[in-house]
Amino acid sequence: MSEIDVLSFGETMAMFVAEQVGDLASVGAFHKRIAGADSNVAIGLSRLGFNVAWLSRVGADSLGRFVVDALGKQGLDCRHVDIDTAHPTGFQLKSRTDDGSDPVVEYFRRGSAASHLSPHSIVPELLKARHLHATGIPPALSESARQMSFELMTHMREAGRSVSFDPNLRPSLWASERQMITEINRLAALAHWVLPGLSEGRLLSGFEDPADIAAFYLDQGAEAVVIKLGPHGAFYRTQLDQGFVAGVPVQTVVDTVGAGDGFAVGMISALLENQSVVEAVKRANWIGSRAVQSRGDMEGLPTRSEMVSEFEAAIASRLAPTEDLCRT
Repeated sequence: MSEIDVLSFGETMAMFVAEQVGDLASVGAFHKRIAGADSNVAIGLSRLGFNVAWLSRVGADSLGRFVVDALGKQGLDCRHVDIDTAHPTGFQLKSRTDDGSDPVVEYFRRGSAASHLSPHSIVPELLKARHLHATGIPPALSESARQMSFELMTHMREAGRSVSFDPNLRPSLWASERQMITEINRLAALAHWVLPGLSEGRLLSGFEDPADIAAFYLDQGAEAVVIKLGPHGAFYRTQLDQGFVAGVPVQTVVDTVGAGDGFAVGMISALLENQSVVEAVKRANWIGSRAVQSRGDMEGLPTRSEMVSEFEAAIASRLAPTEDLCRT
């Protein structure tokens, strides 16, 4: 096996996307795709040329075969996706919108194969990866998946590997908001790069201002905190620097799902290429803006050649950081 650049883990679901606008109950035609924030990031990094290993679990069913086949076609190393003969592959239904509003998503994942991920799923070979990307979704699925998340992040941090973390809050999957905040912050304390959205950061830290939210995580051991501000851009803070990078204007928003995942792809890829945090935020804003202009969760994520040909011409000269602290 060639060297693993990035290890990512979580649940990829089958997704049935409505072909017509309207209430899901009245829609009769759907298109089958895959969905999952963690695998969206893995796919985005693979498209940029990174060797990405995917750790997950699917059912011994047709949806599981579909998911693994789709991920393999996106370039992910799926040799460590376990087949669970006792539990099904999770799936979701997603409505179609044509006005840029958030689609309705209904999940069918309780008791899924991926919720039975555990520390036993960790293979030593995977721990040789250069970087680990984690989110708050796997630890919300079950106690065993939460234990696996902590073990992976702890091991990689102690081994001197870089770790990124996107809270990706899913309140409906947690027993209580208090438990969610406590556990997510414990995980964030194990990451070098923390990437919350503004509303997530406010809930998790108890602070309102982006600078204070960032300081909360820097004090816990993060090296860089970048707070997503939606179409407005992002605020970043390190121990040495802080600032605001404006968002990339988008004429027509097609599908908002996956924008944060695209942002993570930009941040992680640039930082792994030893670019500065400012340059990483510029790339993250651009990929996030590209994601919302395509229908589907990961269809808008660029290849390396697309990024090289489009990114510099589109925004690099226009998105200089300012001294604003973006108080919202």
